[in-house]
Amino acid sequence: MADEILASTTDHICTITLNRPDKRNALNGAMIDQLRAAFARVAADSNVRVVILRANGPAFCAGLDLSVMAAQREAGEADLGGLEVVLHDLEEVPQPTIAAVQGDAVAGGCELALHCDIRVAGDDARFSMPLARIGLAVPVTLTWKLVDTIGAAKTNELLFTGEAVGAETAAHLGLANRVVPVDELETTVQGLARQIVANAPLSVRAMKAFVKRAVQFRKTTPRDDLEEMHRRVRQSHDLQEGLAARRERRPPKFKGE
Repeated sequence: MADEILASTTDHICTITLNRPDKRNALNGAMIDQLRAAFARVAADSNVRVVILRANGPAFCAGLDLSVMAAQREAGEADLGGLEVVLHDLEEVPQPTIAAVQGDAVAGGCELALHCDIRVAGDDARFSMPLARIGLAVPVTLTWKLVDTIGAAKTNELLFTGEAVGAETAAHLGLANRVVPVDELETTVQGLARQIVANAPLSVRAMKAFVKRAVQFRKTTPRDDLEEMHRRVRQSHDLQEGLAARRERRPPKFKGE
């Protein structure tokens, strides 16, 4: 079986690639573990000055593997803890991180791109957070990440409707820094990475830390009651129904319980 996470470093640029194209790079437990290991290695590597996160195939990432989530819910509760941890690890990487996004970036895939410092989107990219369509809710801190990036009103619309937004709209909202023709995505990202590599690495790392500190205040906000609401959603019959409906390719029948 081919490795589902690939990593290589050339000229101070570490490229980490999601490599499960037949499943639209949906994240399973093994991929999350491998991503965490890759982020830990790169964070400790002083030779690396920039990290590129990219994906093989037509989709960037379809989010968490729904078959895994369905099995978890059948056992009692869907577990999003692994996703939250790997996103935290990505955010803690001290080097600048660039996401190269083509095709769909769905739910956890959207958040994976969002937790990179810079996002370059191919013109075929589509960002979406359709969790309400299967009866799930975005974790609290990940919701706040969206609010910090695109504002409360646009976050509400994105989450309440579950609709996908195209690359140009994503750039307008702040989900993407720039949009390029998809066949120019790789060269554009490489060029951007080389531009950063040419700068003083201590300066770049310091300025990343400055920016990061400016937006960390939300982590101190009390949220025990919100986490309890999220736990109830993860255990809900609506989530069980939403996942079954997606598997059976039919509209879900939600009851609010």
